[in-house]
Amino acid sequence: MANDMPMRQGYGLALADYGVADDRVVVLDADTSSSTLSRYFAERYPQRFINVGIAEPCMVDVAVGLALEGWVPFVNGFAALVALRALEQIRTCVAYARTNVKIAAGYAGLSDYKDGPTHHSITDIAILRAIPEMTVIVPADAAEAAAWVPLVAAYDGPVYLRLSRAATVAVHEPGQAMAIGRGTVRRAGADVTLVSAGAMVGRSLLAAGELAREGIDARVLELHTIKPLDRDLILQAAEETGALVSAEEHSVVGGLGGAVAEALCDGRPVPLERVGVQDTFTRTAPDPDSLMDACGLAVGDITAAAKRALRRKEART
Repeated sequence: MANDMPMRQGYGLALADYGVADDRVVVLDADTSSSTLSRYFAERYPQRFINVGIAEPCMVDVAVGLALEGWVPFVNGFAALVALRALEQIRTCVAYARTNVKIAAGYAGLSDYKDGPTHHSITDIAILRAIPEMTVIVPADAAEAAAWVPLVAAYDGPVYLRLSRAATVAVHEPGQAMAIGRGTVRRAGADVTLVSAGAMVGRSLLAAGELAREGIDARVLELHTIKPLDRDLILQAAEETGALVSAEEHSVVGGLGGAVAEALCDGRPVPLERVGVQDTFTRTAPDPDSLMDACGLAVGDITAAAKRALRRKEART
């Protein structure tokens, strides 16, 4: 089901390569560089790499100081830890002060499958998108994660880049135009729209293929930027298809589905079904795919949600 390259590897290799293009880039890690794969950068540019140790709040504050001196710091750690342990520093010293710090949050979603609920980041999107001045980006595969590195580095302001530990279904096309705040139409369709981010983009495309075999024409949108959200693309889909499904590797509370619901409520209310982790803690599993399936993120869960959304749409006509 997945691409051969884990998303973290695509990111790590791209970050190391980008070190040549911009000597202002400095990389920090919380003693997890062999996991986040920021070690690729450390091996090539040891003078621009800092292992702060298991101290995520301190790591963020060190990055703030470096940013104030003109460096472009990439902070690396586990999403479940960075987004919670360092939240006050992220809110106050990064976002409120609008310092140019890039937070590369690895092992996101359920991809750290074997370490249990304490290491599953199913609330980080909700937390980070609620912080003013924060940009939240969720790549779909290794190639897209790599493509975001130069764009994130060039952007002037705080960024939360959410990265999976695992390999995901490959969807990114080489040379594809990408921009912060602008979503991508991955598949055209007229009956229902599947709105997805991260690992769920590939699964949504697989779901659209299954729906097509049943005569249902599903559009697939990738909203890689959760904040700022591409409201125009969402409202266009609402106008043209009349029913939406959100799909995310995150809690259904406050994440992509919540953001889409807010946009629809403000602009074009239509039926919306949300696929994600329900309001519950997760558990361990033998691999990421089986954990996602067990938590209600399977391809079949997306197709079932699409059919529910269509029934609601038909009931309104």
